[in-house]
Amino acid sequence: MRDVAKNARPKLSRSLRLGLLIAAIIGLVTGLFAWRQVESERAIDLDDVARRSHVLAQQLSDRVVHALTLPDEQARAQLRPRLEGFRRLLGYAVFRADGQLLAAGKEVSEFTGRIEGAMREALRTGKEATQLARAAGMRVHVYAQTLPEEGAPTGVLVVVHDVTYLDERVVTRLAQFGFWVLIVTLLAVALVVGSTWLAYERPLRKLADWMRRLRTENVAEAPPGLPSGRLHSESDRLAASFRAARSTGKALSEAALHAEQVWTPERLRAHGLAALGEAHQLIVVSNREPYMHQWRDGKPRAIVPAGGLVTALDPVLQACGGVWIAHGAGDADRATADPGGRLTVPPGDTRYTLRRVWLTREEEQGYYYGFSNEGLWPLCHIAHERPVFRADDWEQYQRSNRRFADAVLDEVGAGQAVVLVQDYQLALVPRMLKEARPDLRVGLFWHIPWPNPEAFRICPWGPQILDGMLGADLLGFHLQQYCNNFLDTVDRVLESRLDWDHFAVELRGSRTLVRPFPISVQPWSERHVPEGENLVSQLTALKEQYQLGDSFVAVGVDRVDYTKGLPERFRAVGRLLEKYPQYRGRFTHVALGAPSRTHIPRYREHLDRLEALADEINWKYQTDSWKPIHFLIAHHDAKTVHAFLRMAPMGIVSSLHDGMNLVAKEYVAAQTGGNGVLILSEFAGAARELADALIVNPYDTEQFAETLRTGIEMNETERRARMQHLSRQVEENNIYRWAASFLTELGATRAPGAEATNGNKAVAS
Repeated sequence: MRDVAKNARPKLSRSLRLGLLIAAIIGLVTGLFAWRQVESERAIDLDDVARRSHVLAQQLSDRVVHALTLPDEQARAQLRPRLEGFRRLLGYAVFRADGQLLAAGKEVSEFTGRIEGAMREALRTGKEATQLARAAGMRVHVYAQTLPEEGAPTGVLVVVHDVTYLDERVVTRLAQFGFWVLIVTLLAVALVVGSTWLAYERPLRKLADWMRRLRTENVAEAPPGLPSGRLHSESDRLAASFRAARSTGKALSEAALHAEQVWTPERLRAHGLAALGEAHQLIVVSNREPYMHQWRDGKPRAIVPAGGLVTALDPVLQACGGVWIAHGAGDADRATADPGGRLTVPPGDTRYTLRRVWLTREEEQGYYYGFSNEGLWPLCHIAHERPVFRADDWEQYQRSNRRFADAVLDEVGAGQAVVLVQDYQLALVPRMLKEARPDLRVGLFWHIPWPNPEAFRICPWGPQILDGMLGADLLGFHLQQYCNNFLDTVDRVLESRLDWDHFAVELRGSRTLVRPFPISVQPWSERHVPEGENLVSQLTALKEQYQLGDSFVAVGVDRVDYTKGLPERFRAVGRLLEKYPQYRGRFTHVALGAPSRTHIPRYREHLDRLEALADEINWKYQTDSWKPIHFLIAHHDAKTVHAFLRMAPMGIVSSLHDGMNLVAKEYVAAQTGGNGVLILSEFAGAARELADALIVNPYDTEQFAETLRTGIEMNETERRARMQHLSRQVEENNIYRWAASFLTELGATRAPGAEATNGNKAVAS
């Protein structure tokens, strides 16, 4: 307690010093104002005395003018009774034109020498004159007026008032003002000291206490309310980085026990810091945010949006810390972020900062739903959907990309950073960043396929898209085939220099490396999903809820998108049941469908057709206690997805064209028992890595149905052998290895004199 009091005293004295400084300023200002006010009122009082003297002189002037025509003795005899005063009027005095005193009242005659100055001034100027003088221990006001008012003066009439009361009034007024100045000053001191303590010093003491508990107890709560939103945001970031670092430190001994080829969050963090070098800040920028808040029953609820990008990058940021900049699309996103759009995530175990970018509805419609998903998405996916390009959408795409680039520059400030730009929605951001800050290290990862040059040239703004992408130091795709297509496209569209030996492009003095980085997933053991008895209870509940019984379950997890091959999969299920009736009642397909881009008519129509197709197949084959297809349309959380993946002895990925498709790897990662079968489309990028899956052409309904039958009937020995190979592939080439490869290659782009080399080789070593 003594230490606390000792520490508290200097903080309180700072508040008092600030309060006293402000009080002194207030006292000085109000004191000057009070003095000016009192002097103004005193001048008004003196002016009133002068006017009263003038009136009194006018009343007596006729008698004085007459008396001045008489000899001195007669004049005195006539004037003397009229020259005495009363109360504050001391009396009158009459002088002849030569300055000689003719007559004066009794009290005035005692100090006639004091009033001659005003008399002589009146004679000199021919006008009335006033004077303040001190006589007989009092302050007097002297008023002199020549008579007659017109013509040559024959004398001067002097009116004398006692104005000592005016000085007393000044003192009284100053005392009153001083009292109120003191009251106001004391109130100001109390207000300043109190508000400073409550608004700044008290929150800062709480912050210090929170930081102490964070250091010693690793508390999970957010920092206390602070007077500065920026300070609160930075405290959140500091806590997130500290927790990530502490988690790394605690697990270092465990990490040492892992096989050298297995990448972990701890190993990535250590490797990432080395790869970042002096640019310690890591910034990821994407359209989709990793955590979205939506209103549920009047309260904001955090959900994880569907998609491989979030699945892949969230564990990277949790391991390395940093900032994720993304579009705030949730209806409760603004309510859960600070005024700058920032918050720390994940909820309950904060590791990094999420910075939300706010787009208008018009910008979102043109940039995201229009140019990105009605133009670039079908352009890059060979799924027989015609791309649509509109000039208005292109303008919104440019404007929105500028929004994201400005947010990155705001977060970087004057410091150094490594920026990882994600996917086709932000193709222009790398060039924008480099034009503003050439010293930034910028990488762009393209999560979808890259088409051949002939297909890409459909885009009216293709050269601008390529130029924006080539602002990056490193450009990553999933497959070498996409890298080849990209370089062929640049060769056809832009005037640039291609270095095919090192897979690089030189454009306007800058150099961009183009590399394949097959993306992967995070182990399910790190995602806080149920295990053991809790998992068994969850699986039992799901089977009862959907009446799955002892059916052989085949699961699919997809966004509802025309590239995912859902109609082809449903038709294959129908064909299986038609061709092999023995599987009716024994085989069930559970399709977890996350609604996506429902603002686009093509997607709404696709969803309607899928529901109709599922209903048609179910109506044809279902019984009272069983139906072949459960099409579950919702944003399913990670626990539900994991439960279905663990439950199902078969996983199906039927993409018509996919950059990678991480659902295939998610299914493999969930099969800890090693007894599942993966059916994988040959048109998904994952098929290049997961060779032990059953590869299928989703367009070939007969082959698809036969592959389903093969998976159902496969013996346990073969299933386990295949899944063992798949599991080893996914475990060794996980998301941490992908991030380390990308950061290593990106770091090498800035090394002086370093030749471009394959980042995968550097990491593997």
